[in-house]
Amino acid sequence: MGTKSLLNIYYMQQKQLLVIGGGISGITSTIEMAEVGHMVTLVEQKPYLGGKVVQFSQYFPKLCPPQCGLEINFNRIRKNPRLRILSSSVVEKIDGSKGNFSVRIKKQAELISSNCTACGKCADVCPIERENEFNYNLDKTKAAYLPHEMAFPFKYTIDESVCQKNDCKKCLEVCDYDAINLNAESEIIEETFHSVVYATGWEPYDVSKLDSMQFGKHPDIITNVVFERYAAPNGPSKGKIVKPSNQEAPKTIAFVQCAGSRDENHLPYCSAVCCSASLKHALIASEQLKDVRIKIFYIDMRVSGRNEDFLNQVKADKNIELIKGKAGRINIENDGLSIEAEDILSGLKTKTQADLIVLASGIQSKGNLSKQFRDEYGFLMPDKLTDGIYVTACAKKPQDVSSSLKDATGVSLKAIQN
Repeated sequence: MGTKSLLNIYYMQQKQLLVIGGGISGITSTIEMAEVGHMVTLVEQKPYLGGKVVQFSQYFPKLCPPQCGLEINFNRIRKNPRLRILSSSVVEKIDGSKGNFSVRIKKQAELISSNCTACGKCADVCPIERENEFNYNLDKTKAAYLPHEMAFPFKYTIDESVCQKNDCKKCLEVCDYDAINLNAESEIIEETFHSVVYATGWEPYDVSKLDSMQFGKHPDIITNVVFERYAAPNGPSKGKIVKPSNQEAPKTIAFVQCAGSRDENHLPYCSAVCCSASLKHALIASEQLKDVRIKIFYIDMRVSGRNEDFLNQVKADKNIELIKGKAGRINIENDGLSIEAEDILSGLKTKTQADLIVLASGIQSKGNLSKQFRDEYGFLMPDKLTDGIYVTACAKKPQDVSSSLKDATGVSLKAIQN
């Protein structure tokens, strides 16, 4: 068979595939399918790829910084002509069946184009500030901003909700590359795809629903995802563990496990990763703050595989104490914060003072699919979706990064089959 015939067969077999969600699992699915010859469109609602992983200080199992895995994947994306990235975009509608899905995508107005060289001049002159959601609103950026130093696509963006646009125009005056169009409009893209992969990821449970935990009523009661940003070198405190109230190092830290999880009134399931995350956070704090005293209140310490190493390290750390007992209430007092809990092993009720309290919030599935496709906990059920539509990683159940990568690869194989 000649080369021309082989190429014809190849292009006949080539499929148009869609991935919804640009986190680590969506990126993995996209690359895997593109590298075996298919045309893949990746839709991400944020102006950058990376999802929650890019907000981590380190992730399991090797405690890699996000640059470790993501930069390799970003390079693979750059080199692959079969990939199309639609950032700042959402899928509005999907109709049809496997092999012929009609999809409507809305791409938000691109006020700064790919001509941007990330010089930062637009941000320098921008007079408007906005809360920085990348750091969970712990600090601010300008309305013209680079989402973070690993942003992909690597360019500045403009928050249209706060930008004064033509009433200001300062950014237009300093841009040397004709990258800014304050009159840009959103775009509707309608195309047909063979298969669809939902990689819409997860979001932390809203712990403000836990009245007894007092979240939102004192700045030094934070969540595990916020602690992760404080531990990150590109976080609001440049990697220093501090109290949000005064930016001073805490002398005592309490970690509260299952904050809303394994609770029939909130999340009745275990989120699988919270225990390992808190053990990691405790070790980070103990290493950085040599005289800190740390207590971890838990129901059951659920870790597996290589993550058991964290548990052994914590048990050997003189600064950390594991207390088997669910925290019942956090008190805000004149002299600081305290936690009421029962020490199950001793049978005693305790009251512990803490400078900083970290709530281990659970994992919830994201995405806009209706309840008919979700289980009783809100996660997408693969067997309820239309044939040809697949779901991967934390959109269908809580799991860590390593498990998400494996699952995304497996789902990719299903999506490219006839």
